Amino acid sequence: MELKYRALEGMHDILPEQSLLWQYVESRWREHCRRYGYGEIRTPILESAELFERSVGETSDIVSKEMYVLQRGEERYALKPEGTAPVVRAYLEHGLYSGGGVQKLYYITPFFRGERPQKGRYRQAHQFGAEIFGAASPLADAELLCMVMDFFMSLGLPADALELRLNTIGCPECRPAYREAVRNFGSENFNRLCKNCQARLERNPLRILDCKECFEITASAPPIDPYLCDDCRAHFEGLQSLLKALEVAYVRDHRLVRGLDYYTRTTFEVVASQGLGAQNALCGGGRYDGLVEDLGGPPTPALGVGIGVERTLLVLQALHAPVPTPPPLDVFVVAFGDAARPVALQIAQQLRRAALATDLDLEGRSPKAQMRLANRNGARFAVLLGEMELAQGIATVKDLHTHEQHAVSQRELSSWIKTRL
Repeated sequence: MELKYRALEGMHDILPEQSLLWQYVESRWREHCRRYGYGEIRTPILESAELFERSVGETSDIVSKEMYVLQRGEERYALKPEGTAPVVRAYLEHGLYSGGGVQKLYYITPFFRGERPQKGRYRQAHQFGAEIFGAASPLADAELLCMVMDFFMSLGLPADALELRLNTIGCPECRPAYREAVRNFGSENFNRLCKNCQARLERNPLRILDCKECFEITASAPPIDPYLCDDCRAHFEGLQSLLKALEVAYVRDHRLVRGLDYYTRTTFEVVASQGLGAQNALCGGGRYDGLVEDLGGPPTPALGVGIGVERTLLVLQALHAPVPTPPPLDVFVVAFGDAARPVALQIAQQLRRAALATDLDLEGRSPKAQMRLANRNGARFAVLLGEMELAQGIATVKDLHTHEQHAVSQRELSSWIKTRL
């Protein structure tokens, strides 16, 4: 058969056998966030294009090259290319700041980027995210980093397979001088830079630092430390002290600037040693202390993280981390003949309403074929319904582990089976 329609390039279907692993990591993320005091937020996939142009930055690759923009009349919309800006928009729109204090929000969301598909990078991908609003102390940075690393450990990823990379990019007070130093460095090495970085040099010079193609060239770029103001230096030193006290290992990466304009001070990534190739970042994040105010809200310190779900799954598979197996059925109802099929459906519904995972044949198979299906699905019990059972209002229950059989009243089936599971 020739297929008329296929999924678009860079967009994938998630089939039932894959969904189990997705559900597993999603449930771990939800439980992890609950333990750390986060509440869930869900934002639309479609937002004003201006929201991302204002927050992420018009010179960023996301906005200038990758964002899907739709136009309806005079309105311009974008499929969200990242998760933070929509959460900030919702934080302001619904006045979540009005009660004061710290707000912790988490989400699971798809996002869309029109980039060249490759391993671990798709045009529709999914992200776990967490955002903290109202916390200026490095304690918040340290807690978020602990949460991220603990989450990966909870999935069974070994510590030596992950590396936390950490940096600071200063604030609007001290970063301009550093930006100028990087621009001067780039100008001195202009002919050695790739074409993308040559174009970035005037608009956003810090972006040359995280270019993979120019990695060897920028190894000798000036670090930010001499340019940090006293507050930024104290914040970063405080964070490093906390991480050491918490025994969270990290590597200082002077070139880690991230690709979004809204970051200030702390930036970080977690990279994996296997499973992702060159695009080895599992997650990234940092502080964005000016973003809430830039979008029309009150001055609000904030920070967050975005974790690539597909990338996490690739690493789990590459490292053979323990993953769940499909839960077996509790019961399979076997009908002997057409007269038993309606009763089989009634009994299946009775058992399902009693929270027992139950299935039955819907195709008119023979009893022997139904028993094969019960065993293939790992059912613990088979409920057998033949002429005798129908006449007496009972069912023959066969334990497929011990092969013992018992006659049980149809009304008592659910309680009888539950006591034996």
